[in-house]
Amino acid sequence: MLKAAEVTVQDVRIRTEDGWDLAGTLYRAEAPTLAILISAGTGFPRRFYRHAAAYFAARGATVLTYDYRGIGESKPEDLAGSGIDYPHWGQRDMSAALAYLAAAAPGAWLTTLGHSIGGQLVGFAKPELQVSRHAFVAVGSGFWGVHKLRNLPMEWFFWWLYGPLCLARYGYIPAGGLWGGEALPPELFKTWRRWSGRRSYLLPDLESGRYMHHFDAVEGPICAWVLSDDPIATKTACEDTLSHYPQAQKHLVVRQPQDLAQRKVGHEGAFRKGHEALWQELWAWLSEGDLPQGGGGR
Repeated sequence: MLKAAEVTVQDVRIRTEDGWDLAGTLYRAEAPTLAILISAGTGFPRRFYRHAAAYFAARGATVLTYDYRGIGESKPEDLAGSGIDYPHWGQRDMSAALAYLAAAAPGAWLTTLGHSIGGQLVGFAKPELQVSRHAFVAVGSGFWGVHKLRNLPMEWFFWWLYGPLCLARYGYIPAGGLWGGEALPPELFKTWRRWSGRRSYLLPDLESGRYMHHFDAVEGPICAWVLSDDPIATKTACEDTLSHYPQAQKHLVVRQPQDLAQRKVGHEGAFRKGHEALWQELWAWLSEGDLPQGGGGR
């Protein structure tokens, strides 16, 4: 256990209902009034969010980061045969992480902070625990048609050539090469590709009953941050995702890199060290419900 300033950091194990052990890290304030679950983007290990997690903990929160099954320290020996699919990360992993955080911070307001797919998974998690607010950062539909044009050649190559070749050779998508994240399970990749090939994205799979979900049950208000230089989670892509949560009050704000004293932010930069200007806005929303000012919000 490591203690720095007023924040205690502890690695933990989170047991899911179906028996999977997930790796997690708790960042504890001395007297927390807020609990924040940080859910990662696809292929990002929990350690990527350590600076933001420590920032929030130092301000009075208990923060939990975790590795989804198949990612980081939650990876099985046989990734190719694991059967891991995208919705499992919400149905089983986020549900277990929320329950663990609620038990670790009794009496604190429970909130979530989702990066990329981490915001979409909220609708798959079990609704038993009352979450007071959600913050989305770089969250948007994966449909290529609502992404920036410059990104499309790479996406098409990844979906239809590079990915299938990797599956044929390795049985999964390995880390490195064109894919810069952690290795991905095959079923998850195929689901991601299927969703990203249509404007309706995941909705047909929800409407058909293919996956159990609770998008209609999410009532906690959502504030979503779009970064103007993000080629993936554009404003349109984010609006599409927000529309999947019909019962929640929704807010969207667009931030330029210069608004955050940065030259660029992109799809993943918001959680890198030095982005405290954004973290301050996230903290104000999650802790007090204060909406960001300006920046094209609605």
